[in-house]
Amino acid sequence: MLTAEDCKILFKIDSPKDIRKLEVVDLKQLCAEIRSYMVDVISQIGGHFGGGLGTVELTVALHRVFDTPNDLIVWDTGHQAYPHKIVTGRRDKLNTIRQLNGISGFLKRSESEYDSFGAGHASTSISAAVGMAEASRLLKLDKKVIAIIGDGAMTGGMAYEAMNNSGMLKSNLIVILNDNNMSIAPNVWQISNYFTEMISHPEYNKFKGAIWDLTGKLDNFGDRLRKVAARLESGIKSIITPGMLFEALGFRYFGPVNGHNVGQLVKLFNHVKPLNGPILVHAITEKGKGYKPAEGDSQKLHAATPFDKITGKAIKGPGGSPSYTSIFGKALVDIVKENRNVVGVTAAMPDGTGLDYLQKTFPENYFDVGIAEEHAVTFAAGMATQGIIPVVAVYSTFLQRGFDQIVHDVALQNLHVVFVLDRAGLVGADGPTHHGSFDLSYLRMIPNIKIMSPKDESELRNMLYTAVECMEGPVAIRYPRGSALGVELKSDFTAIEFGKSEKVIDGKDVAILAIGNMVEYSKEAAAKLISEGISAAVNNMRFIKPLDTDQIDEISKKYSKIVTIEENALAGGFGSAVLEYISDMNYKNDILRIGLPDSFVDHGTQSELHRILGIDAEGISERIKNFVKKETLEKGDVA
Repeated sequence: MLTAEDCKILFKIDSPKDIRKLEVVDLKQLCAEIRSYMVDVISQIGGHFGGGLGTVELTVALHRVFDTPNDLIVWDTGHQAYPHKIVTGRRDKLNTIRQLNGISGFLKRSESEYDSFGAGHASTSISAAVGMAEASRLLKLDKKVIAIIGDGAMTGGMAYEAMNNSGMLKSNLIVILNDNNMSIAPNVWQISNYFTEMISHPEYNKFKGAIWDLTGKLDNFGDRLRKVAARLESGIKSIITPGMLFEALGFRYFGPVNGHNVGQLVKLFNHVKPLNGPILVHAITEKGKGYKPAEGDSQKLHAATPFDKITGKAIKGPGGSPSYTSIFGKALVDIVKENRNVVGVTAAMPDGTGLDYLQKTFPENYFDVGIAEEHAVTFAAGMATQGIIPVVAVYSTFLQRGFDQIVHDVALQNLHVVFVLDRAGLVGADGPTHHGSFDLSYLRMIPNIKIMSPKDESELRNMLYTAVECMEGPVAIRYPRGSALGVELKSDFTAIEFGKSEKVIDGKDVAILAIGNMVEYSKEAAAKLISEGISAAVNNMRFIKPLDTDQIDEISKKYSKIVTIEENALAGGFGSAVLEYISDMNYKNDILRIGLPDSFVDHGTQSELHRILGIDAEGISERIKNFVKKETLEKGDVA
């Protein structure tokens, strides 16, 4: 671990106030030390990596020029904000990031006064910043509001909605476009840097303001002069910058600027700081900057497990089973081989969802719409109207963004779109912004939709095949993050009988109705309960919608006590569906629902969170033992 001897400037930075005390010439060294510190720490514990390496100079320059935390910096997602955490009092806690009881991997208002807005999903920063700027105007507060948004997040429509609104309101707002993907020739760099400095300089803006005031007094002739001046300025910008789109949205555009020249950034930010109205600064950065193994590769070390800091290669743990993600990705390729009317759709997450297999094998059947989940859903709906079968692969938490489109554009028209929800349930280190805690609840209420969850990877393959080839209308399949169980996989597919569950273990005292990865925990819990003299039956329910009501009828007659288990919020989830049916049928069984609480769950490993929440085998067996033996029950467990 690097020490104060290795980072002589960084270890004197306990808050942004300390950055403001430094000489400008020392800022470059501070940036170098921040990078070294990030590499040293994250190589040992893992974390999001490349994006933060690209924002070091931006972070230092912003905290140098602006009076944070009075001035508000709004980051888009948290991937790029590790340097921000380091210089805002959390340097010595970086080694706890994304770990149980450690600091968050994203922005979190409750963690620091410098985290002005919580951010885990993309494309939100400008909307939040516009709201802050207008609130400051209403309250007559002297605050500058700065939003930092990556070029990837600019593929999300919400960013443009916010910019359009800001342009109409003429909000006092500065947007930093952190562009780490655009290639600009060296000659353009020099011209644009010169031009940017010229048009941001206070004397230029003072002169421009005087011309505007003067021409305003010259009636029609003044209007014509204004138009000529505006055309001259916009004409120059259109030749040497890509900023006309932003100008059209009401923003004054400055850039492109070298996002790794901290001195230049400080000068530019000082120039634009006193300007009023919406400002956009276009900074060109490199993801992974300063660390050779991460430079030039947009995917490598974006979100890294522990790695060798010399080579950048992951430190291999003991070999395990393949992930559910890879099982899905390879299964989809097998399906497309036989049916070329099947396509995969992702919202900028090919590797994370397993669609990279399809991208490489059948690129013409692969579609990446950018960080635009709403568009992904309706785009898939449009394809479905023409006989294509789209498989939309998306993280559970991100599909929440497309809820309205699922309802109105897919389900209402009963279109055959298959939603594959990766990272359902608790995802671990990424925490509450990324937990897939609500998909069963928000999907189950929608008419026409079918919802399944596999107990293992073999069942996942067969569910995908069934959803694509044997069903009509909208279908959703949800599965957890991480390694599968390691069961044997067959090369072919077997259709799953629609709406039917599977008996896994017979028992006589209590019936466990489990969904997805909770089936394995339930089997382990049933084994533990034998030593307590309790015989528990375990049922793999497979379908959340429609429920296997025939099986529930049979179970309700045979068992007085029924337990439902899911890795989803209890409110409105699978257990609620069972409870509603039993109530509708006027059955008198005692019901215990086990699932996620009515609260946001913090970060930690999946196993740690399962243990804490009592949804691992030990917790399940203990709660069922108390339920069967009529001992003290936790509030809310029995409905």
